[in-house]
Amino acid sequence: MARYIDPVCRQCRRIGEKLFLKGERCLTPRCAIERHRRVPGAGPNPRRRRPSGWAMQLREKQKARFTYGVLERQFRKYFDMARERQGMTGDNLLQILERRLDNVVYRLSFVDSRRQGRQLVNHGHFVVNGSRMDIPSYLVKQGDVIAWKRVNASVPDFIQTLTEGLPKRPVPTWLRMDVSHLTGEVASMPYTAEIDTGIDSRLIVEFYSK
Repeated sequence: MARYIDPVCRQCRRIGEKLFLKGERCLTPRCAIERHRRVPGAGPNPRRRRPSGWAMQLREKQKARFTYGVLERQFRKYFDMARERQGMTGDNLLQILERRLDNVVYRLSFVDSRRQGRQLVNHGHFVVNGSRMDIPSYLVKQGDVIAWKRVNASVPDFIQTLTEGLPKRPVPTWLRMDVSHLTGEVASMPYTAEIDTGIDSRLIVEFYSK
């Protein structure tokens, strides 16, 4: 299976803004974007030409891909799924991306980043409705219950460390989290108004409509 293996900070620099691909590290001075801003002369070039409409659309599409950790072929598949459904294509696309299991465990604050969530899902550390699920791209449905996989009915030490102090971030209202049992439930489909990635889905629709 193809995957991105280069430094993820390169993706943030390419877009020109923080995508929070490394979790808490992105909030510290160690962030690659912050280090770049501190370099003398590294600010925006006033002589640079204004990007064309196509360039802005491409940037927004890449921003969505990088944020959710999706490669081009799969992203196009999601767009085709969104276009076939009723409603606004852009909103449908964001809802599909939010329903990915690696994103859901991130939204539940079980992990520090979507990339970490993708790795832990791949390694089989989560169960959905009681069944082991190791596919990060699995699209959750309303009523699904996501939980950590327990070993001999106990929670491994590394999971206790990861989940200490839950919730670390606000949990969207379309998810319900049970801190005492370390489980989460999909209460409804994602609300577009709660998606805080700053992605302008309208530009993505325009990009694929040409």
